[in-house]
Amino acid sequence: MPGVGEGQRYAYRVHGDYNPERGARCNPAKLLIDPYAQRIDGDLTWDESVFDYGDDWKPDNRDSAAFVPKCVVTGPFDAPVDRAARVPWTETVFYETNLRGFTMRHPAVEETKRGTYSGMTNGEVLKHLKSLGITSVELMPVQWYIDEHHLAKQGLRNYWGYNTIGFFAPMARFGNDNPVAEFRAMVSAIHDAGLEVIMDVAYNHTGESNEYGPTLCFRGIDNLAYYRTPLDNPAAYINDTGTGNTVNMDHPVVRDLVLDSLRYWTTQMGVDGFRFDLATVLGRHADGFSPDHPLLHAISSDLVLKHAKLVAEPWDPGPGGYQLGRFPADWAEWNDQFRDTARRFWRGEHGVTGELARRIHGSADIFDIHGRDPRSSVNFITAHDGFTLKDVVSYERKHNEANGENNRDGHAHNYSCNYGVEGPTSDPDIQDARRQHRLNLLATLIFSQGTPLLLAGDEFGHSQGGNNNAYAQDNEITWIDWTALDEDPEFLDKVRQMLALRRELPLLRHQTYLHEAVDTGTSVIDLLWLDIDGLPMEDHAWADASAFAVAYVEKEVDGDAEFAVVMINRDSREVEISLPDTLAERGWDIAFVTHGEAVAINRRALRLPARSVALIRHRVGG
Repeated sequence: MPGVGEGQRYAYRVHGDYNPERGARCNPAKLLIDPYAQRIDGDLTWDESVFDYGDDWKPDNRDSAAFVPKCVVTGPFDAPVDRAARVPWTETVFYETNLRGFTMRHPAVEETKRGTYSGMTNGEVLKHLKSLGITSVELMPVQWYIDEHHLAKQGLRNYWGYNTIGFFAPMARFGNDNPVAEFRAMVSAIHDAGLEVIMDVAYNHTGESNEYGPTLCFRGIDNLAYYRTPLDNPAAYINDTGTGNTVNMDHPVVRDLVLDSLRYWTTQMGVDGFRFDLATVLGRHADGFSPDHPLLHAISSDLVLKHAKLVAEPWDPGPGGYQLGRFPADWAEWNDQFRDTARRFWRGEHGVTGELARRIHGSADIFDIHGRDPRSSVNFITAHDGFTLKDVVSYERKHNEANGENNRDGHAHNYSCNYGVEGPTSDPDIQDARRQHRLNLLATLIFSQGTPLLLAGDEFGHSQGGNNNAYAQDNEITWIDWTALDEDPEFLDKVRQMLALRRELPLLRHQTYLHEAVDTGTSVIDLLWLDIDGLPMEDHAWADASAFAVAYVEKEVDGDAEFAVVMINRDSREVEISLPDTLAERGWDIAFVTHGEAVAINRRALRLPARSVALIRHRVGG
């Protein structure tokens, strides 16, 4: 356009039909953000003029221009972002973090760069990530979002970022001068450290909230195209997301928007993959979810996205919203059943041992029935939504008072425990028990089949004081406290050891599900479920066994064999666990134990400490 160049600020006014009762919401008095804007400047001010309606749905004619952010024209990029080395799915370990909170308290990051894209490029920050052994940094939402009205009235801010308005623009709050350039520089630095960048994206809803929310973008351009509304009441919104609106993925304009956004972040910003918040919405028709939805098919078949990692959060609050295991074959999915089962087992619940075995196996009961493979299951113990790992073993109740909702928000079923004291304690016995519990949960995660995801700070004991819904706490409740590194450095060392063993032992990360011995042509790979006597587990034993083992074995045609055995003892007493003769005679070493010391009794058996996990591996040349 003549006279328009890089740096030009702009926005839209849309003239058209205004009849909310029929779903039409065009009001030229409301300044609108370009849905394709690559840079957005300024903040939203919650003035009455940002709402398009008045009494009886009559149009509000007050000009909102002074109170809404503006789009900024960006110029062409000088060079592409350096690409990351592609990490195979079987080697992938996700690390979920909030970009702002990760560096706000990091002592090595300059004050002016804390909580920013530039802060993530700090050498000490990247050194920690690389040395930990993760492969893929999963950033919570960094697309441009707004703070909800009710938070602004309380003096709070949206910390998580699931309230997007600009699907192409990096969040200006995380930048200093030029958030677009700084985001690209951050991606390049993370790639240079040998790590991938995964973006958490929320295409399922927008920050315009319900029909009574602000008119900032989509509502004022084409309300019925962008949002799902009831057929008999187009003035209202269908709220399958629990946020007030649901984006209409059945409309081709919306599908194009999502695809164009994904392509942009992949090709121009260097992103390596995406985690889709409330991803069931992406496959929702008016009559419910379909794994064959045109949008899911388009994402899976898009040539630009063919190397991108695609991860679904496979649920939403709408009817039939829980769809774990039903996404396309090239997608992976967050597996909350792994989280819940591992927590229930290690806090001592009876009757869940068999269920835990299915989760350790990679949840074949969920994914293999649809022709998927173990990498499809993204296993996690903790994530941004819920307790941190330290809080899982320190609190039996949520403590969300700071959110201003009288502690009514957040999950009520946390499957946590506190060892007799709610919150912090100076009792050394309780501290030891909690530490042991945390390591056992992490060992279960890291030594299971599937794709593990760690929550930032869990590797050294970050706590949110029992807040399990800290979406509005952009403060020291959520910001990672790096001083915890000095309190228990051996804990971090153990996490690094576990991740190193997972990396070194392909048997811990199979490409296919093992239900029986598999002949690869050069070897036979098998999986054995064993009781403490080294014998195959009987069906009845799964009901309540407190100790068992899973052995991964690969026998070469020349007769040699590699094996790795994960031994689990939840009992309050140490147990003696035996290996099958076929493994014992080949020689083995104790590679790792979460707590105490595992002692070899003889060639066939070892003594495993109470409430611990051990990893036994074949001794090379043994």
